[in-house]
This record gives sequence, structure tokens and C-alpha cells, in this order.
Amino acid sequence: MPCGRAGAGPAAVGGAAYPRPVRIATWNVNSLRSRIDRVEAFLQRHDVDVLALQETKAREEQLPLMGLTSLGYDVAAVGHDQWNGVAVISRVGIEDVEVGFEGMPSWGDPGVAEARALGATCGGVRVWSLYVPNGRKVDDPHYAYKLDWLARLHEASRSMSGDVALVGDWNIAPQDEDVFDVAAFARSTHVTRPERAAFEAFLDDDWVDVVRPHAPGPEVYTYWDYYRQRYERNRGMRIDFVLGNPSFADRVRGAFIDRDERAGKGASDHAPVVVDLD
Repeated sequence: MPCGRAGAGPAAVGGAAYPRPVRIATWNVNSLRSRIDRVEAFLQRHDVDVLALQETKAREEQLPLMGLTSLGYDVAAVGHDQWNGVAVISRVGIEDVEVGFEGMPSWGDPGVAEARALGATCGGVRVWSLYVPNGRKVDDPHYAYKLDWLARLHEASRSMSGDVALVGDWNIAPQDEDVFDVAAFARSTHVTRPERAAFEAFLDDDWVDVVRPHAPGPEVYTYWDYYRQRYERNRGMRIDFVLGNPSFADRVRGAFIDRDERAGKGASDHAPVVVDLD
């Protein structure tokens, strides 16, 4: 499993040194309070510059941030209760923090959008930590909400400029090889034609799945349900992605999925996804 990497120091441009993100990761941590020790160890083990988190499951004032601060990281986070929640952790600075994207729909109370999207500029790269709605069932109102949320994100993404990465838990398996048995999901969300079309719309607009070339399928999963030893039997799904716009994609020189992080007592049901920039 890749750990350290070369070229992690400041880059020089025009004779001046400046910090920039070299290693960016995304991870649905399934409660930051429960797994803060794992997060801190992961950051150090893999020498991560920027980490986007999903399902932090807490309000910002409830998050255990002291250890991250002592490691040299700044944190931007949004969370309203024990559900959802997203954050960006960076040791190369955090600027222009934006909670939610333009036009993001809400669920339930129409005046309150869920904590599912957070944008921040870290070392010159715009990173969006995204937790796409699950959808629940095809005939559930949450499924319609999911498709609307994706459509609004797609529209908002068209005005994003610079080096941009849309990262996180997309709750979509866009290809058959991204599911251990696609037939088992024939009547479920995550693999339906409308969901896959919503994901494909980003690719049609030149967003790039920058991890797949470096971690090709089949059976390169990022999520394994806790149910019936799914991880031990490798009955997983690939639903966590890093989509980069062309200028970001051009900088990618490597990527991997830290499958081992899913193992052991107290693990999240997702594995982190890591991308290296030039």
C-alpha cells in the first residue's frame, strides 16, 4: 500500500516557494467522533495534505479537532445533528469556504438544506466534499430528491473554474463492475439508469474519474456493508469518487484505494480514496 511520496515539499514558482496540495483524499468516515484516532493515524501514515470527509455526524462545535490542529491541519466543517455532515481538513490552508452549492435543494424543512456539500480552496485547488443523498428506494421521495440534488450539482459545476475536484460519497455505482453482483441490485438504488445517467452527465461535461485508471476494476470497491461479513467476502461497491475538471485531471499522477482501512475493529464501512498531484 502506498504511504510516503516524493516531492511533498513546497513548489517554487518564479523563485518563490509556496505550499500546494500534493496528496488529496476523501473518506466517508461514518462518524468523526467515533473514528478520530483512525483519521489522525491515516493522515500521518499516508502523509495527506487535504482530506475531505463525509458523514461526520455532528455539529462543528462537537467535533474533536484538537489533535488535528496539533498536527498542523485547519478544518472547515458543517453539520446540523447526528446525520450527514461534511468537512475539509487541510495543512495547506483553507480559503473561500462555501457551505452548499448554488441551487442545492433541501430535504424535509424547505428552509434548511442538509449538510451534504462543502467547498474550500486548499493550496490553489478547489475541493468539494460531497455526500450525495442515498435515495433509499426507487419509489421513495428521497430517490427523487437524490436525482434533483445531482442535477443541481451538475448545473452548479458548469460555472466552477480553476483546478476543481468533486470528491466524496456519490452513492452511485456507475458501472456494472462497481458492484459485486449487479443482479442483486436489480431493484435497488445506486445502479438505476437515471442515477447512472446523472453521474455520466459529469463525464460528458469533461469531468474525469481520475482514480479508475490507477485502480481499475473489477472488484476495486470503496464500500462494504457491515451486513453478513460483506468486507471479509469482498461483496462491496465502488461509490466513492474523485471527479476532477480537465486542469485538475492533468495534474494527477497516481491514485489508490486504502482497502486496509476498512479492516479491523471500529472501521468505517467505507475505505479512503487517495489522489496524488504532480
